[in-house]
Formats: sequence, structure tokens, C-alpha cells
Amino acid sequence: MFKFKTSGTCSKSISFEVDQNNKIHNIKFEGGCRGNTQGVALLAEGRDIDEVAEILSEVQCRNNTSCPDQLSKAIREYKSSIK
Repeated sequence: MFKFKTSGTCSKSISFEVDQNNKIHNIKFEGGCRGNTQGVALLAEGRDIDEVAEILSEVQCRNNTSCPDQLSKAIREYKSSIK
């Protein structure tokens, strides 16, 4: 399970797993707007992490970021951590 500390959003962290086929699973937001974070997690579930990162990057809510944008940042950090 990879855990990412968010910045600039109501959510405090995001955790998720990535399988051997580069698909994201078990996405959990700690805090944030429950309906929005659950919706983002459900829509991203089972998708390729590169696709999710590209789609959600730069979605803005407040503070020039959002929970979806933070998920894209979390994926990028995950990818750099496995190199």
C-alpha cells in the first residue's frame, strides 16, 4: 500500500495499491468531501495509473489543487519511488 500526504486540500492523505499490470486499486482518501473522494476513487479503480494521472492532473478546486489533482501527484510520487 502506497500512502501520500496531500497538500492544499481538505483530505489529509491518499493510499492505494498498484498491481503488476499498472492498474490502481483500493484508493482511499483520508478526509475531504466524502462524496467527491469516493466518486474519484470509484472512477479511477482498475484503470491504468498513467491514464489516471494524466486525466486528473491540474483539476483545481482551491489552493490551485484538488483531491483529484493530489491523486495524480500521488501516482507520480509512487512511480518515482519504484525506480
